[in-house]
Amino acid sequence: MKILVTGGAGFIGSHVVDIFIKEGHKVVVIDNLCTGKRKNVNEKAKLYLRDICSKGLSEIFKQEKPDVVCHHAAQINVRDSIKDPVLDSKINILGSINLLECCKEHNVKHFIYASSGGAIYGEPEQLPCDENHSIKPLSPYGASKYAVELLLHYYFTACKIRYTSLRYANVYGPRQEGGEAGVVSIFINNMLNGKNCIINGKGEQTRDFIYVEDIAKANLLALNSTNNNLIINVGKGEQISIIELFKKIQSIIGSDIECEFGPEIKGEVERIFLSNNLAKEMIGWEPSIKLDEGLKRTVEWFK
Repeated sequence: MKILVTGGAGFIGSHVVDIFIKEGHKVVVIDNLCTGKRKNVNEKAKLYLRDICSKGLSEIFKQEKPDVVCHHAAQINVRDSIKDPVLDSKINILGSINLLECCKEHNVKHFIYASSGGAIYGEPEQLPCDENHSIKPLSPYGASKYAVELLLHYYFTACKIRYTSLRYANVYGPRQEGGEAGVVSIFINNMLNGKNCIINGKGEQTRDFIYVEDIAKANLLALNSTNNNLIINVGKGEQISIIELFKKIQSIIGSDIECEFGPEIKGEVERIFLSNNLAKEMIGWEPSIKLDEGLKRTVEWFK
């Protein structure tokens, strides 16, 4: 099978490319290298340096004739979406529409979408959040991710492009470099370089952290699934506070770096973790890497 992966030079997308290739699939990557890195791209994948908003995408589809599109290219930072919601919408919504129009034109039959379980639900009304939870995003990023899910339904109804939307929890692991929107990578990078760590708010806010290889496995299972039009959470199903996370990383590294507390960030939820029961039921996925093990692997990669 030939799979086109957008954002395949990025943190999550490159791991997804690796697992597809390992399973014997042909992979084409589209990435503008804005945040992705050429060194992340599997040597067996074909890389096109192109933006997902580009009008030239159709030519790549025409030449490569992908069977499936796995869409990971995005503006990923909640805080940046609040600073510039127009840019967030241009990349995340209009870029996705551009891809879907190419899928329609070139008869792509399956669209796998990297959505966000951490941002679209808003402040949870009950925990864990399952897929039936109300959608009340607190940021343009969360709203743009959900908007694309609605568009996926339209493109299935109108064009018969079946879809799988994977609502990720907070993903961490190798290749997530410190400048990206990931607190694990930021803490590790700062501690290893002797820099102070800043926690916004009191540090009591909780998140659901999922190791990137488990995310890649979810994409592979979604690829192989015969179920149509799934929207499923992909998370560890556990919550940990940011201050507890900081202490775990501090212990693993053996660092004496202390944390400082900054102002709370508008648009970020206080507490969240995801139910992964539907993922287990519908695609046979469940997380396999425990947090402590995943953090140790990530620290070793940074070292």
